[in-house]
Amino acid sequence: MLLRLPTSVSEARQCLSEGAIPVGGATLQWAVWQRDGFPRQAMSLREVPQANVLGAGELGAAVLLHRVDERVPEVLRRAAAGIGTGAVRRSATVGGNIVGSTLRCLLPAAVVLDARAVVLDTEGPYETDLAELTAKRPLLLSLRWRTPVASAYRKLSEAPGGPPPLVVATAVHAPTGLRPLLRIAVRDGYDVLAESTECDTGAESVLDALAGTAIGALPAEAREVVREQVTELLARTAS
Repeated sequence: MLLRLPTSVSEARQCLSEGAIPVGGATLQWAVWQRDGFPRQAMSLREVPQANVLGAGELGAAVLLHRVDERVPEVLRRAAAGIGTGAVRRSATVGGNIVGSTLRCLLPAAVVLDARAVVLDTEGPYETDLAELTAKRPLLLSLRWRTPVASAYRKLSEAPGGPPPLVVATAVHAPTGLRPLLRIAVRDGYDVLAESTECDTGAESVLDALAGTAIGALPAEAREVVREQVTELLARTAS
């Protein structure tokens, strides 16, 4: 297998057009290739500047999880810090987790940040939403978002051999109209449920609004985690 290391978006586009298969830290893809056979050529974005950006409002797909730090919102930083072991975080990438993994621990955080994805195909780079990113799985270059007022993240303990642990992510955004907005995303099994509601009337009103949604139909343990996180986050933004 030939591993190609483009140094620009145009070179990466050329690699794609010639059939190179994208690979990040290969923590998941490598096992698939060992089972199904290796491709003739693969491509890593680790030398492409646009895929390595790490700063206010943007995170590159080739960034290793252990490098995600205080330059990004708390919800995204804590999500990255809670993935796997230290060894996994030193090899796994942002793009690999969101696009290549079935667990997608970073996805709820990206959802509550209302993130957009910059992706690449053989025609060139373009921006799309997270729904298209997860459904069609194009080559991710970076995520971009609007910085929230505050955010929070919780991942329950994982039971060995059990279903994926519950993840709850929340973020409060400054008003674009008259009122601030709370976004919430819950990973329940392999599904990510997302809702948003105005949040200037207090935690109880927000929880009442969520009660009539799919999030309100979650099991009691999950609803309690949602209640605790929403209450704590809104208390922080009010102080």
